[in-house]
Amino acid sequence: MGISRRTFLKLSGLSMAAAGLTGLGFFPRRAAALPAAPVEELKIRRAREVPTICPYCSVGCGAICYVEGGEVTSVCGDPDHPINEGSLCSKGSSLLNLRSIYDPQTRKRKLNPQRVTEVLYRAPYSSRWEVKSWNWALKEIAKRVKETRDATFEIKDKQGITVNRTMAIAHLGSAAIDNEENYLMVKLQRALGVINIDHHARL
Repeated sequence: MGISRRTFLKLSGLSMAAAGLTGLGFFPRRAAALPAAPVEELKIRRAREVPTICPYCSVGCGAICYVEGGEVTSVCGDPDHPINEGSLCSKGSSLLNLRSIYDPQTRKRKLNPQRVTEVLYRAPYSSRWEVKSWNWALKEIAKRVKETRDATFEIKDKQGITVNRTMAIAHLGSAAIDNEENYLMVKLQRALGVINIDHHARL
């Protein structure tokens, strides 16, 4: 049986109209017969939103941490941030795993056992790590930086040009700190005479 073009368009229009009316709820008896989908409560319903910056690379994407009871329960992109507009890459999407990981046995999150929370120091030629205090670490770092700078500082190069530099220290920047902190960090390195300055996002 042949069908004309006009008849085909009429049938198509009627089918589309019926589908539209069904979607708008004009057939309540049929809709009531369908089983109701279970409603799950959002896990971030009672959480507090804390905006932050992704610490992985120099792009500076915005993220929102959902905090409940002092614990981060979820992380998503910040839709109001001008850089990423709510999207996150695979690294940014895994921000929650910095502190906690999913335990398949209990089906709950637990503290990441690989997260370092103390200062670990291994002495030269030693085979074990020692736990040290932050005060010890900061004083030791300052002492070694000053000793290295004093021993290797050049006022003039071989051509007699004033350089005021040290070639024995290098600084690798961090995307985990903001622009102001990076600015102060570079000012400190320049004041020490460090000229080997780079950023880890280039690696």
